[in-house]
Amino acid sequence: MKVCMIVTNGFEEMEAVGTYALLRRGGLSVDVYSLRGAQATGRFGLTCAELKDFADFQDDGYQAVILPGGPQWQELEANQNLQDLLKAFHQSGRYLCAICASPTILGRAGFLKGKNYTCYTDMNEDFGGTFHTDYAVTDGKIITAKSAAATLEFAFAILRALLGEEVVQKTKEDIYYQD
Repeated sequence: MKVCMIVTNGFEEMEAVGTYALLRRGGLSVDVYSLRGAQATGRFGLTCAELKDFADFQDDGYQAVILPGGPQWQELEANQNLQDLLKAFHQSGRYLCAICASPTILGRAGFLKGKNYTCYTDMNEDFGGTFHTDYAVTDGKIITAKSAAATLEFAFAILRALLGEEVVQKTKEDIYYQD
């Protein structure tokens, strides 16, 4: 099963790299696309190279799109092609996953109306849903998470939705995670 992650300069490294690593460990194929060609530099200076260029995006049967947070959220939100992709995923019943600042993108696009969600507390606006303080919240095909500290729970929620609880438990055992 395949998912895609979209980043640009200013992504939150912990949210992107940690989520990527846990999803791969759990057995998902993860393609990372950059709005800046084949690379992106995180907010703390980590440059990821040999990424897929978002300008060449091909929907290759992805079951979810993942948006890490960080200062990048504004550039992601302003990208019309990304907005179109989110709408297409939503309309086709696939998962929209966002952490920290990025649930704001989903909220402003109207995807959080009537939904339970979380996000970085200072960025919570009236999105027409119900805000929770939990680390990660799943409501239907929307998975949101609160902050970098929620990276593990965010990745586990995505794995749970796509591959089931057994895979989550195996992944937790693999990293010596204790509930």
